[in-house]
Amino acid sequence: MNAPATRRRSKLAPDPDTRRALLAAASASLREHGVQGLSIATVLQHAQLSTRAFYRHFESKDELVAAVFLDMAKAEKRRLKRKMAAADDPADAVAAWIDGRLDLAFSESIKSDLRRMSLEAQSQRFAAPELIQPAYAEMLEPLIDQIQRGLEQGVFHDVEPTSAAQSIQGVVWACTERQWATGDCERAEVRERTLRFCLRGLGVTEEPRWT
Repeated sequence: MNAPATRRRSKLAPDPDTRRALLAAASASLREHGVQGLSIATVLQHAQLSTRAFYRHFESKDELVAAVFLDMAKAEKRRLKRKMAAADDPADAVAAWIDGRLDLAFSESIKSDLRRMSLEAQSQRFAAPELIQPAYAEMLEPLIDQIQRGLEQGVFHDVEPTSAAQSIQGVVWACTERQWATGDCERAEVRERTLRFCLRGLGVTEEPRWT
């Protein structure tokens, strides 16, 4: 005799509004407490959602944190692409990307919102790289695309696009950290120095017109 069939509750599909609420609550918690201080319970309390709602969308705290960083990176990517849209050629586009990232150090409207989250992301590069690697890849994508385009057009020479983009990000981040630490840098001077260093690293040898 067969055992009676038992009814299984179907798993509810993720809901975009609930996911956005969880990400917003987690983002606020990260800015205030950092990755180590973030807890699922606090996120749920802030979002006024249940544990069941959380596990419909994320399998763990780490997955939630990675999603927050990726969400932030997607927004940053859109902002950078808007700045790059008017570029005449790949070198101008790289310069626009660098300008956009320098906003983090010098623009009052940008740095106050992204500084803490950027520092948190940077702190996880070695501690938990899997949390931030997709976010960094997202943010670097338009820069990598322009470096590849520049290679194809003969504007840049003898570089590997992904490695070159990572190096440029490292240079810009070092300038940003210095400005945050000292507050005594002039944007125009930092911009010119950074552009010369990065564009020469891409193989641009003539005097750049964008300085």
